[in-house]
Formats: sequence, C-alpha cells, structure tokens
Amino acid sequence: MELSIEYKQQVRTALLERRPNFGGTDGQFAKIYGINGAVFSRLNKGEIEGLISPSQWLQIGRELGINNKKSSWKVVRTKVYTEIESSIQFCQTFARSMVLVDACGIGKTFSAKNIVKTMRNAFYIDCSQSKSKQLFVRHFAKTLGIDNKGKYIDVKENLKYYINQLENPVFILDEVGDLEYTAFLELKELWNAADGTAGWLMMGADGLRNKIQKGINNKKVGFAEIFSRFSDEFIQLTPNGVLDRQAFYNELLTQVATANHTGSQPVETLVKQCLKKEATLRHLETLIKISA
Repeated sequence: MELSIEYKQQVRTALLERRPNFGGTDGQFAKIYGINGAVFSRLNKGEIEGLISPSQWLQIGRELGINNKKSSWKVVRTKVYTEIESSIQFCQTFARSMVLVDACGIGKTFSAKNIVKTMRNAFYIDCSQSKSKQLFVRHFAKTLGIDNKGKYIDVKENLKYYINQLENPVFILDEVGDLEYTAFLELKELWNAADGTAGWLMMGADGLRNKIQKGINNKKVGFAEIFSRFSDEFIQLTPNGVLDRQAFYNELLTQVATANHTGSQPVETLVKQCLKKEATLRHLETLIKISA
C-alpha cells in the first residue's frame, strides 16, 4: 500500500499538535499510538520516510481522526457542546465525577472527542470497543501510554498507579452501557484508586440509565456504589417538556445546518424534515450531503 507524503505529513502534524496536551513522557505518548520513543523523536525532528509501516501510519491516522478525503464538516459550539465542555472542565478542575445520559444523535460523542483534543490530560475512551474487563483495562492503559501487554493484574496495577501520577487527569468514558458487568466493576476499582485525584465523565444513552437503575433495584453488587461515586444523579441536556424539547432540537439542528449546509435548499427546509421525522444530527448530516 502506497501512502502519499501529504497524508503522512498530516498525521505527523496532528501527532505533534496532540503532544503538549499529554502530561507523560515522550515514550509514553508514543506508546498510545503504537510506536516507540525513538521513532517519535525522529518524527519530531522532521523525518517521515522509512520510520513506520503503512499500516502503522493508517492506524495512527485513524486514532487521530485524519481523513484522507478531507471533510468539510465544521465543529459547532452548540448548547450540547458547551454543556459537555463545562462538565468535563468541572470534573477535571475539582476531581469530580458525573453521569451524562441523554438521547442518541445530539452530538455527545462528536463533542467529547473534539473537546479532549484541546485539553491537557483529558482522555476519551469508547467502551463499545472494549466491552470485557480485560479489553477495557488494556484499552484504558493503552490510551494513557502504558504498556498493556503482559499479565492482566500487572497492567491494571500499573494503570492505577499511573493515573495518580498524572496532573489533574479527566477521563471521558463513552458508551458505558456496553460494558459487561465484570468490566463495570473494574471501573469502580479504578475510580477508588484515583479518588480525589482524577475527574470522570460517564456518557451514554437510555441503555446506560436503565442498566444502572436495574442494577440498583436488583441490589446487584457494584451499581449503587458506582452511582454514588458519580454524584448520585443523571445529567440530561435534552428537556423533557414537549415544547421545550422541540425548541431544543430546532436550535441544535439549525445551528449545525447553518454552519455546514452549502446547497441551495434552505436550512429551514432541512430542519423541518428532521423535526417531522423526529430525526437526529446523523439524519441531518445525510440530508446535507445528498443536497450539496
């Protein structure tokens, strides 16, 4: 597979831009992306060719969100974006924990991924990609630049130790409802190990709310304890009232459509189509792309 020098340069630039926001060493930062410290040092000096394989370039590019086909989709500071940003900043500043449970398709994941790029020692973890306890802990360790190979217990102990070495870290755990029960219990252990030193924001949709409530109601070990550690409440951004909810979606869809729509069809028409179908930002994106 032949990759263009332009693509590699894009990946290198994004990698170096991310480095100042990570509080560990260059070697630990390099491990996050599957390369060693010596390779990162050479990349930092401007070298590109002959350092890593095409598959590694693609892996790093994927993890950094580099698209070979440049996307024109703009980040919009919607109410959802600013509220999530405020929540993450609060959790990091005061080492607090929160649970954000809200409707699908309002931009939670998109916002969180973009917000952590601008913050120091802020880490995004997609739990849907690591559902079992082993995958979850090893993925968590890799995200922090820790060696995630070897004995599971050693990886976990190193992870707990390292979390406490970081300066004001904050962890955004997305799609937490997908975690298996044993992985959910490991989350409690990690939280306990970093009590008072780390911030946490747990995010999900109704499935997460139902999972926690059902676990508490059935007195299943761990659920009440975890919910207590995450402030004993669910944060929700979408209003419950019918009129307020309609106004919320109208504002959200209009803001995103105004920033990203380049076609001749009026923004109001696209928004009305979405509202009529009770559709989300994903459907809006589709409408914008096919009407461009």
